[in-house]
Amino acid sequence: MYGYRAMSATKGSPNPAAAWLRRIETLDGPAYRRLATALEQAVAEGELQAGDQIPAQREVARLVGIDFTTVTRAYALARERGLIEGTAGRGTFIRSRAVEDEAGLVDLSMNLPPPPAGLNLGALLREATGAILARTDPATLMAYHPGAGSLAQRAAGAAWLAPSLGEVDPARVIVASGAQTALSALLDHLTTPGDTILAEAFAYPGLLATAARRGLTVVACPMDAEGLEPEALDRLIARHRPRLLCCTPTFQNPTAATMGLARRDAVVAIARAAGVTILEDDAYGLLPTAPLPALAALWPEGVFHIATTAKALSPGLRLAYIVAPPGQAEGAAQALHAIAQMPAPLMAAVVTHWIRDGVATRILEGVREEAVARRALAAELLPAALGGPESLHVWLPGATATPAARDRGLALVGAEAFRAPGAVGEGLRVSLGAAAKRATLSRALTELEALTSR
Repeated sequence: MYGYRAMSATKGSPNPAAAWLRRIETLDGPAYRRLATALEQAVAEGELQAGDQIPAQREVARLVGIDFTTVTRAYALARERGLIEGTAGRGTFIRSRAVEDEAGLVDLSMNLPPPPAGLNLGALLREATGAILARTDPATLMAYHPGAGSLAQRAAGAAWLAPSLGEVDPARVIVASGAQTALSALLDHLTTPGDTILAEAFAYPGLLATAARRGLTVVACPMDAEGLEPEALDRLIARHRPRLLCCTPTFQNPTAATMGLARRDAVVAIARAAGVTILEDDAYGLLPTAPLPALAALWPEGVFHIATTAKALSPGLRLAYIVAPPGQAEGAAQALHAIAQMPAPLMAAVVTHWIRDGVATRILEGVREEAVARRALAAELLPAALGGPESLHVWLPGATATPAARDRGLALVGAEAFRAPGAVGEGLRVSLGAAAKRATLSRALTELEALTSR
C-alpha cells in the first residue's frame, strides 16, 4: 500500500481542481487506476467540469506521495477514457465532452465557429479577465451599466465592424446581449402586430419564430445563388407594402448564398425607392478575408445592422452589436433595454479588451483558417454542397434528414426549420464547425454523402 497524502491534497497547490485526489483513499486497485477512477468519478459527479485545469503530473506525485511514472500512467489511462486533453506548455484540462461522445452523434446541425487554429481560447480568456480585474474595481463590473454600452464598448464595436461598415460614429452603435435579443428588440421597435415583413424564402428560424410571436405576416421572397431575387423583391414590395425587409447578405442562413456587390446595390436600390427599412442580420459578414460592404454601408440611413460575435469569435460571449441609422440609436436602445436591460458587463469588457488588443482579430483569423480547411473537406467529400470557401456551413439542396441519417450517428437540420410561410423546397444545412475534430467531420460527411447520393 502507498502512504497516500491525499487528505491534504489541496494544501500547497495553487490549483483548486486538486481536491478530487482525496477520492483515491476510498478506491481499491493499483495506484494508477485509483487516480484515473477518482478523476472519472469527479467528472461524472460534476466536481470537475469541461475546461477545468487539473494539476501537473509532478504536482500530483508530490501531493499524493507516489512516483511520477505512476501518475504518468494514470493520466494516460484518463486520456484513453476521453476524460482529459492537453499539450506541453498548456497544461492538462478536463475534456469537453462533445455531442458525439455523449450520444454517439456527430452534430452537423448546430452552426458554431470551429476552434480557432493555433489558439487556446481558455488561456486567452484567463489573460483577458485577469487584465480587466487588475485595472477595474470588481464592484463596477457587478453593477448596472448603460443599456447601450459604454462609450469605450461602442467605440470598440465600431472598430470591429469597420471592415464591412467602414468608419461608423460610435453613437450609432448599441451593445446587445446576443443577436437574437437584438433581433427581437428591433422587431418590437420597428413593427406593430399585423405588419408585413419580407424575408428570404429560407430564413433564420429565430426571425420566423419572433415574427410569429409578434403577430407579423412573413412573406417569402424567392432566392437564387446570390440570395434575394431583385425582380421578385421589387414585385413583392409593390404588392404587399412591407414594413421591413429582413435578410442575411453573407453566407445566408441556411443556403450559404452570398450577395455580390451588384446584387447588394440592387437590393438597396429597390428598398430605398420603396421606402422600406432593411433589417440586416450580418452574422457572418466578417468571416471572408475580404468582407463585402454591408448593406448598412451602402445605405446608412435605411438599414439597421446586427453583427454578432457568436460566429466570428465564440457563442459563449453572448455579445452582438446593433448599428442604427444616424439619429435612430436612442429609440432602438430603449427597445433593447425593455427586453434585456444590459449585456453582461464582464463579457462586454472581455470583447472590448480583445478588440483593443488585437486578440479578437487573431481569433477571427484562427476561426477563418479552420473554417477554410473544413469547407475544403466538405468540397471534397460532399461535392453537391453549396457555400463559399470561408463559410461555416453549406447547403445541400434537395436533400432531407432521414431516419437513416440518425441511425448512422448524424444530427442534421432540414429545410422545414427554415421555410418562410409559402416557401417550398427541400435541403439540408450542414454545419461544419460543431464537430469536435476534423477527422470526426470527415467521417460524418462521408456518411452523409453515401446517404444523399443514392
